[in-house]
Amino acid sequence: MSSIAIKMDDKDNVATAIGNVPSGEEVIVKNGKEMKLTVRRDIQFGHKIATKAIKKGEKIVKYGEVIGRAVANIEKGDHVHVHNIESLRGRGDVVDSLDRE
Repeated sequence: MSSIAIKMDDKDNVATAIGNVPSGEEVIVKNGKEMKLTVRRDIQFGHKIATKAIKKGEKIVKYGEVIGRAVANIEKGDHVHVHNIESLRGRGDVVDSLDRE
């Protein structure tokens, strides 16, 4: 049986799990069209799943907005949370927009 995750914007590189997802389970990511991926670790309801490989230093995008930066390489299907991202919000030393570098 597959779980479901939602990706809200085409720019997003993460999707949100809408239920608990055990390691190794297939997830159907919905965003007008569907994609399938297999999660690599247990993911709790409401947590993020990488929908593509994200390199260390790359921006994490959810709802079409930058929400952080990867502090480690993240593989497709990985749990994306405080252990592998850092926030860029409210910091004067970094730019947090998709439109600015």
